[in-house]
Order: sequence, then structure tokens, then C-alpha cells
Amino acid sequence: MLTFRALGPFQARHGETSIDLGGQRQMAVLARLLVAGGRAVPVTMLIDELWPGEPPAQALSTIQGYVSRLRRALEPGRAPREEAEILVSAPPGYALRASPGQVDTWSFESAVKTRGEPAEVWERLEAALALWRGPALAEFSDLPWAVSEAGRLEELRLIAVERRADAGLLLGHSGALVADLEAHASAHPLREEAWRLLALALYRNGRQGDALGALRRARVMLRDELGLDLGATLQRLESDMLAQAVHLDPPAKTVRAAEPAARATSAEERALPGLRVVVVDDQALVRTGLRVVLDSEPGFELVGEAENGEQAIAVVKETSPDLVLMDIQMPRLDGLTAARRILADESPPKVVMMTTFGTDDNLYAALRAGVSGFVLKTSAPEQLITAMRAAQAGDALIDPAVTTRLIAAFAGRTDPSAPPGLAGLGDAELDLMKLVARGLTNRQIAATLAVPERSVSQSVVRLLDHLGLFDRAQLVVTAYESGLVNPGDVGR
Repeated sequence: MLTFRALGPFQARHGETSIDLGGQRQMAVLARLLVAGGRAVPVTMLIDELWPGEPPAQALSTIQGYVSRLRRALEPGRAPREEAEILVSAPPGYALRASPGQVDTWSFESAVKTRGEPAEVWERLEAALALWRGPALAEFSDLPWAVSEAGRLEELRLIAVERRADAGLLLGHSGALVADLEAHASAHPLREEAWRLLALALYRNGRQGDALGALRRARVMLRDELGLDLGATLQRLESDMLAQAVHLDPPAKTVRAAEPAARATSAEERALPGLRVVVVDDQALVRTGLRVVLDSEPGFELVGEAENGEQAIAVVKETSPDLVLMDIQMPRLDGLTAARRILADESPPKVVMMTTFGTDDNLYAALRAGVSGFVLKTSAPEQLITAMRAAQAGDALIDPAVTTRLIAAFAGRTDPSAPPGLAGLGDAELDLMKLVARGLTNRQIAATLAVPERSVSQSVVRLLDHLGLFDRAQLVVTAYESGLVNPGDVGR
């Protein structure tokens, strides 16, 4: 069966065999006809859209040659004078004739429009999202029509993620959905529907405090980025959660189905490797709050506390922790200086910095020192836990709010000791680097690109090796020192 795939690397296939579609411009003809959804595209429009600005003098004959070669590739058994059945003449231009099941974008769009019972919606959208193998139409990112269509398809993908989650909540899958929705909301922090679904999933999973924390994070993000408060829907949800409104409880028919998922989540948490933590902050109230957070989370052990950098160095030597959670500004010896000395030791622990403000110059310096993450002191408890687990896994997490301010503050600065430029990196590596610079974890990047998390992890390691960096967080520094990231990119 002949199939066309645009949700990832552009391909046409006969069964399992990929078809040679020729050069980039020739492929673009087929891609443009695919985007038209079976409608005819005039030749004049093809010429204008394939050569924006100045088409060559022989553009018409060139298009005709592309179409002829594509027809031979798509229908190799067709007789010379026999009418084409796939790429057909449709005056005043051409059209692609295929069924929705032959074109992944057409199948995907049809599935997103699915209406019906939650189980049906869940099943169809699961299959639809599995069609994504990477960014759509990325090969044609220099052509405006492809950029526009890729943006439309990406918006449909986000809607599909959210509609699938909505159906999953109705089916009682709240426990299984939390991690995916956390990644989705972090990757797209201005989507209020993402925050609504995450908060509701947490609430129905028995985590009312975390659910309210998610809504607080949404409020901070919207105020910082847009100067807006939560929308009416999220404000009602927050009020209903505080009142423990009955209508927020899981549907009666799905309570039993949800219980095994909750037990599985708890068992999974207990199976996580233990993490021995030292907490460093000059405020006793902050240390007490962190102690409560760690005591309530399975797999964490508080092995020491310190109130300044000098004490932190001594406690780390005495206890040999896995991770140090440390304030960046403290009396006597600040957290940045202490972090440098701790990280200079052989086999040092991971260091996650805490800060009240994300614009401090020390943040930039600490990134260069190799810390494994930043979190705001105002972050919800689950954000602190996520950052520590990410550091433990070597997958540094930088609070999105910190990253936004940091890049805005330092974009355009250069550093004579900066790592070498980005020569030799392809578009895929540069895209990955941008996502890392936004503070996304491997899981969040995998969700954004619709690729396996293991593939992202391997790509990050290769990127670090190529650039000669020893720590993932340093990629953030390299991204804005090289001009790859600027304030206008953040939050996109």
C-alpha cells in the first residue's frame, strides 16, 4: 500500500520500502499537494510558493519535470501513456489523490475531530499521537506555507494531547496521566487547559496540595509572561478544590479502576533509588519547610543541614550526600563559592541551587560552575522534588521562570572563555539545544518532539561530547552565548 508521512521526516512508502522522491524542491512539490488535502493547487501558486520572491525563468517546465519524475516514483508500474492515479492533473494545476488512511496528517486530523464516548476518544487519540515521529514538515522550514502548516499541525497535536488526557480523566486514569501532563504543562506553560488537566489529575489522585500548587505555578507564569491572572475556568477550579466540591471527584464507575494505578504509582515511588540530601540555607524557617517536604517524600533522606557555605562544605565532607540543595546567597560564604568548592572535589554530589530571584548575576556564574539545576524558593514542593530527581538522573532541571529571566538578562553577552561555536551541528541538534536551554528535562523534550525519551537522552550525551561540555546545564550558557537563544525565543 502506498502511504505518505509528514509527521516527522517526509516520506512516501510502498509498504515498508521508502520511495526515492528526489531532491528537496521536488519533494516540496509533493508535500505542498499533500498539504492541500486533495484539492487542486494551481501551477502558478506552486511556482510562487516553491520559489518565494524570484522564481527561475524556466519554473513552469521545472515543475512539470518534477511532477513527471514523482509520478514514475509513486506509480512505477504505470504505462507511459496511462493516466496517473496518484499525482493527477487538475487544471489549472495538480492534486494528490489518496484516501485519508494513506496520509498520516489526514488520518491524524480526522482522529482529532473524533467525538464519542471517552473510551473511543482515548483509543483513537492514542493511535493518532503515535503517528508523530518528529516535527512536521521540518525539511521545508524555509518555505512560508510549510511553516504555517507545521504550526497548524502542532496546535492540533497539543489539542490531541489535551483531549486524550480529558478522556483519560473520565476513565479514571488520573495517576497514570500526572507525569505526562506535568511535562505538557512545563513545555507549554501558557496553555491554561494544560494546567487545568494537570491540576485535576493531581486532585483526583489524592494530591490536593500539589493540585493547588500547580494552579499557583500557572498564575505566576501567566503574570510573569503576560501580565494576566488565571482565566475564569482555572479560578473556578481553584475555588472548587478549596471547597472540595463533589463534582471534582472521580466518576463513581472509575474509582475502582483508578485504585490499582494509584497503588502502582506508590510502588514505583518506593522503587526509586534513595537520595541522601544536605539542605543549606541561612533561614531556619526555610530549612524546616524543606525538612517537611523531604520527610513526606518516599526515597529521600535528609542527612545534614547547614546555614552558610562554610558549614555546607564541612557537612558534605562528613556525610558524603548524593545531592546538596543550597541557597545561592548566604552570609560568611555564599552558596556559589561553596558550590564551586564542593564540585571541585573528586566524585562530588549533585548541587541544586535555590534562589528567591531569577535575575541575579550569580545564576549565570553558577551555570558555568556546573550546578545541576535551579529552583525558585517559591516553587511548589513537587517542583523541588522533580528538580532533585532530575539531578539524580543526570537530567538537570532549571526552573522555567529562572530560565526565562536568565536568558533575557544575559542574551547577547559574550565570554572569552566560552565553549567553541556551534559549527557542525545540524538542525536537529540545534533544536534540541534550544529545548535544553528552555530548562526542559529529557521527558519534557521527548513529549515536545514526540520521540522516545531514550533517544533524547542519547542525543544530549552526543551533543555534550561534540561541544566538549561536562554538564547539561552548560548547554544553556552556550545557547545564549552563541546567539542561538534570545529573549524572544523563550516560552515559544
